[in-house]
Amino acid sequence: FLTAKSMKEDVLEGFAIGADDYVKKPFSMEELIARIQAILKRAGNAQSEEKKNYEIGAFAFHYPQRLLKNGDMEQVLTHREADLLQLLCQPMGKLLERTFTLKKLWGDDTYFNARSMDVHITNLRKKLKADSSIQVVNVRGKGYKLIQLEKAPFG
Repeated sequence: FLTAKSMKEDVLEGFAIGADDYVKKPFSMEELIARIQAILKRAGNAQSEEKKNYEIGAFAFHYPQRLLKNGDMEQVLTHREADLLQLLCQPMGKLLERTFTLKKLWGDDTYFNARSMDVHITNLRKKLKADSSIQVVNVRGKGYKLIQLEKAPFG
């Protein structure tokens, strides 16, 4: 908050409703910049702690390099494919809602963006087909899940 309210009750209420910081007027520009930089630094640390490498069946997926590896085979994914696959991996088996994904990666959920996402999902399925235990399944009307099927024991 950046406010002229400086009573202790106002400050406590601001933090109670979710404020990251509370700056009272008058303030110095240097202090405001330092506080903004501190928040951005904390936000950057939270993003850097985000998982970057995934094991997907026989595949190793290195998100920052957009690299999907299966043994000696390496495939470089497009930015969208890598972003989609990372969302599908967090956590694996959890429903990735269609509307959420479209808004997060494309900015809105228009018909044309939805068709674009479908194409990228199809491309990911083709790239993952080398391991038949991995599937990107459609949950009709909801979204997609990345699942790993149980392998039947030999006997």
